[in-house]
Amino acid sequence: MADGLGLESLQVGDLVKLSLAMTPTRVTRVDQSYAYVEWPWGEIDPESRFRWDGGRAFARNPDSQDWVDSPYRTDPEPWHLTENAMCMVGIPETIAQVVDIHRCEQPQDVGWLPRPRVMLGIIPADRPEYMDDEDAGDTLYFPSAEPIAIKRAAE
Repeated sequence: MADGLGLESLQVGDLVKLSLAMTPTRVTRVDQSYAYVEWPWGEIDPESRFRWDGGRAFARNPDSQDWVDSPYRTDPEPWHLTENAMCMVGIPETIAQVVDIHRCEQPQDVGWLPRPRVMLGIIPADRPEYMDDEDAGDTLYFPSAEPIAIKRAAE
């Protein structure tokens, strides 16, 4: 975690500033609903009981809750992506609110490496109405192969 923010100090309700440098990747597939990209971080866990394919899907509808909720962005946006095109993926500096924290004694089998011990449920800070919506938001996993910078946001 960048800037020395210890995950153990986070609490539900905290505001955090996130960023992840935009990184080049390739669009592997596009359908009516999603654009799929090769995830440039992490690796498939060969001993996992899950079969992560090494990618991530991005909603192609700019009004989709999947797109609005996630801090991750592509450049160009998913609705402009075509199969086999190159694009950038990352997290532009953004403020999110922590809505859930799941800490685990043992690393969790999620399909990729490194196996996380902490999962942070987050929502966009400008969407407080999502606070009690279990389907809203996104999850960040730590430790992470993604070099996410995260620090407590000035309130």
